[in-house]
Amino acid sequence: MIDNLYNTSILSLASNIPRLGVLKNPDASATAVSKLCGSKVTVYLNIKDSCVIDFSHEVKACSLGQAASSVMASNIIGSHSDELINLKTTMMEMLRHDGTPPQGKWNDLKFLQPAKDYKGRHASVMLTFDAVEECLVHFK
Repeated sequence: MIDNLYNTSILSLASNIPRLGVLKNPDASATAVSKLCGSKVTVYLNIKDSCVIDFSHEVKACSLGQAASSVMASNIIGSHSDELINLKTTMMEMLRHDGTPPQGKWNDLKFLQPAKDYKGRHASVMLTFDAVEECLVHFK
């Protein structure tokens, strides 16, 4: 499990998380917590015309949660709210139903695909997506 699940790509993403900290004057913020392991991610968003114009986060999570948050932080600026909701759906399909990993700028999320075989780790992977979605519901 360890070699496959915590591969070098995951560990590399987890060790280089951009946009850490609290965003000054966010339009929305939300926290997601994994009840199983206690991992926690808080995101802060500024949104204009349904697009993310600024983002930061606080990440206290395992390597899987850190890696997912790293990819989110690297790619979220300029993303439309519909794109982000679809991204969450794609991630859930990848983990729960052996779906295709996200493509394009979200391609690095493919490295989380081995987590599909470990249902207890799904919540950690999904923390950043859950928190972003919670922020976005305030703008619909």
